[in-house]
Amino acid sequence: MARRDPRLAVLQARVITALWGVLANRRLPTLWRLARLTGPLVHAFSRRERQVTEINLAQVYPELADKDRRRLARASLTHSAATMLELGLAWMAPPKRVEASILEVHGRELLDAARTEGRGVIVLAPHFGNWEVLNFWLSGHFPFTAMYEPPKIAPLDPVIRQGRERMGARLVPTNPRGVAALLKALKRSEAVGILPDQEPSWGSGVFAPFFGRLAYTATLLPKLVARTEARVVTGVARRLPGRGFAIHFLAADERVYSTDEGESASGVNACVEAAIALDPAQYQWEYKRYRKVIQQQEGRPDYRRYRIY
Repeated sequence: MARRDPRLAVLQARVITALWGVLANRRLPTLWRLARLTGPLVHAFSRRERQVTEINLAQVYPELADKDRRRLARASLTHSAATMLELGLAWMAPPKRVEASILEVHGRELLDAARTEGRGVIVLAPHFGNWEVLNFWLSGHFPFTAMYEPPKIAPLDPVIRQGRERMGARLVPTNPRGVAALLKALKRSEAVGILPDQEPSWGSGVFAPFFGRLAYTATLLPKLVARTEARVVTGVARRLPGRGFAIHFLAADERVYSTDEGESASGVNACVEAAIALDPAQYQWEYKRYRKVIQQQEGRPDYRRYRIY
C-alpha cells in the first residue's frame, strides 16, 4: 500500500478544517438545503455509495418496489451528506448554539434510572442521524467515555479529538487498553458509547441476524455487561430537517443481557433495527454490513474480487 504524502495530508487537513469552520457558522436550514443539493449528486456520480446503499436496501426491504428503494437510497445519501455538512456545527459551533439545536430529548429517564441504581450505562449508538450531536449531548450531561479510531488523514486527529472532547467526553483507543477504560468507567456508574453496527475483525464477533440476514456482529457488549452489570440503551440523534435534532434513548432488546454471545449479538442487531425504524432514510446504508458473510461464503480472506460490495 502506498504511503500517504505527509505534505498532501497536511494540506487536506487544512482545507477540511477550514471548510468545517465555515459550515459551523451556517444555520441549519442552509445546511439542509446544501444537503438536498449534494445528496442527489452523490447518488448520481458516486458509484460505490449508490450501489452499496441499493444492495443493502434490497436485502433489508425486499418487499419495496424498485422505485421506492431508489427513492429511499437518494434520501439516505442526502442525510449522509447532511451529517458531513453538520460536523462543523457539532465540533466547532458555540456549545449554546449546538444545545439549542437539540429540540427534543426522549427516554432520558432510562439513563437516569440506571445511574440512580448505581449502574453504568452502555449506549449503543448506530450510524443513524447525526451521531456527533448525540456525542455532544451525552458528554455534556453525563460522564461519558467512547472508543476512538484516529482518521486516515492523520493531521485531522487533533481537530476531531478537540471537537469530540470539548464537552468532557473521554476518548479511548479501540484496543484492549480502551476496553479496560470502558470497564473502569462502567464500574464508576458512568456512561460509555459503543458503535453496534461496525463490522469487527475476524475473531471478534459472531454471525447474528440483521433484518433477517446474517451479519458479522461484535461481541464486546456481553463481555462488558457480564463484568459490570451495566444497563444498555440505544441512543440516536434524529434529524429534524432544517430545524434541529431529536435525541432518542430506547430500551434495549432484553437479549443483549444474555451470556450467550450469539443471543446477545442478535439483541444488539434488534436494537439497531428499532433505531432505524424511527426513520430508515437516516441510517447510513452505504456501510458494507454484510461483507464478511460474502467472504465466508466465498471462502476468501479478503474482498479483492468485489469491486463494489
